[in-house]
Amino acid sequence: MPQPSLVVEKLSFRYRDRQETAIRDLSFAANTGEILLIAGASGCGKTTLIRAINGLIPRSYKGEVSGRVLVHGEDTAGWKLSQISQKIGTVLQDPERQILGTKVLNEAAFGLENLGLPRAEIYQRVDESLAHLKITHLRDRDTFLLSGGEKQKVALAGVLAMRPSILLLDEPLASLDPASAGETLDAVRALADEGMTVLMVEHRVEDVLRIHPERVMYMSEGEIRYLGDIKGLSQVVNYREVKLPAKDILRRARRDPPPAEINVLPGAAGQTPALPAPMPQAKVSEVEVSKDEALVRFENVAFGYESAVEVLHGINLEIKRGDVIAVLGPNGSGKTTLVKHAIGLLKPKSGRVLVNGKDTRESSVAEIASTLGYVFQSPSHMLFAPTVREELAFGPTNLKHSKEEIEKEVKEALRIVNLSDKEQDPPLALSFGQQKRVSIAAILAMRSLILVMDEPTAGQDYQNYMNFMDAILQMPGFEAVIFITHDVDLAVIYANRVLLVADGRLVADGSPHEVLRDFPRLEACRVVPSSLLALNVSRFAQTGRFLRAEALAHV
Repeated sequence: MPQPSLVVEKLSFRYRDRQETAIRDLSFAANTGEILLIAGASGCGKTTLIRAINGLIPRSYKGEVSGRVLVHGEDTAGWKLSQISQKIGTVLQDPERQILGTKVLNEAAFGLENLGLPRAEIYQRVDESLAHLKITHLRDRDTFLLSGGEKQKVALAGVLAMRPSILLLDEPLASLDPASAGETLDAVRALADEGMTVLMVEHRVEDVLRIHPERVMYMSEGEIRYLGDIKGLSQVVNYREVKLPAKDILRRARRDPPPAEINVLPGAAGQTPALPAPMPQAKVSEVEVSKDEALVRFENVAFGYESAVEVLHGINLEIKRGDVIAVLGPNGSGKTTLVKHAIGLLKPKSGRVLVNGKDTRESSVAEIASTLGYVFQSPSHMLFAPTVREELAFGPTNLKHSKEEIEKEVKEALRIVNLSDKEQDPPLALSFGQQKRVSIAAILAMRSLILVMDEPTAGQDYQNYMNFMDAILQMPGFEAVIFITHDVDLAVIYANRVLLVADGRLVADGSPHEVLRDFPRLEACRVVPSSLLALNVSRFAQTGRFLRAEALAHV
């Protein structure tokens, strides 16, 4: 019988600045050529396990550790990080924390240069890894001009160029459009079939199931609760916590009482979803909603980061009271660039953007912040304070809210994102998923009129993001919500309007049913229909609206 590539024996760890144990008594083995999917709620210990395997624990992350990790039969406790990195490659959740090179070529070659390989071999390996991930066209691009999804693929290319025998992937699909996620998964399957051992931490379980991982590990509260084949997973996990295929959720949800219906914010365009927690909000209900009055207006907006290259082309768009807008489209299509124009971080090269009737060229970012609150795609672009509480109080303080208001706003925001017990923790000591929720809470506490979120579900388990989306859309005060997402189901469940962006152009703008039922157009824009979307489209004549799987189970 072949020896496992990786063996973890009775592994436990507690971070130095935490009271609770992050992982406890973990034991398992991973075989050559196997894909082991690791699933579980945000903060359950998945990333800590990855850090213990790749040697960052205890070398970079200090605390109490016990147990051992064996790589090809050898205990790694006495290895240097440089030695471990030649055997174990890691792609982090947040590519911003992994990319060092200014050019894609330099970034992909970084590890190989540190190994002192000949220049010709470095070029060969880099070109092979870029081709493997279908990103050869990015080879000479500046890394700081890449989208979040493109950065994720570049980080993976740099690791693959090292040719490790064990590959650790921590949320590799978090920033990828559905088509890119599929291509990345196909590449991972091919690597495993060629003999690589792959451990993949991922919340997008349905996507990973398509490449038939040999086994799945389900973690909860720092412990392994299930380790076995895929068929057994849907029977043991909480379907509200781990997102399963729609048919599996339907089968499980039929045994439970139907969820209560929640109505959507008045004035919303298009459909009214049944469950999406919407926004019966004070400010909306107190103000007469006019469909003719735009909160934000784009008038023939064009923009390019480089003078010779245009990223946005002739964007005309209005955001109105009551809009809950999902922005979909491929990596690098201009979605984040579009949204950054609304908040004044970028100014059009031609055309104009009006916020409450005022040209953003005439307003500072601070002035616009009282109207639009923006959650960045990467939490590392936002978080800086020593404690979570100070992080959340920063925005309201600068907006001159009273001490009493700030206290209330901070508490409410922490409750919504399920982090009330982390108020005194350092934000950057939290898991990526928890950091993302802190960044969302920081904007919620500011009580801007329009909430803008870039990839709000990245690093989040199903239950957490459904809960905070439900709560956000019921908060008093928001007149509109906009979220950029690669999660088609987020648009299906919560949006009353969908923008489809591709190649810097607005390809479609309408209700979810109008935009999302056109599967060929979606696929041309690298948006892959999910099982929940297909189910909703097939039942639309019966329901008249899109519903989450738990509700469809009782239709």
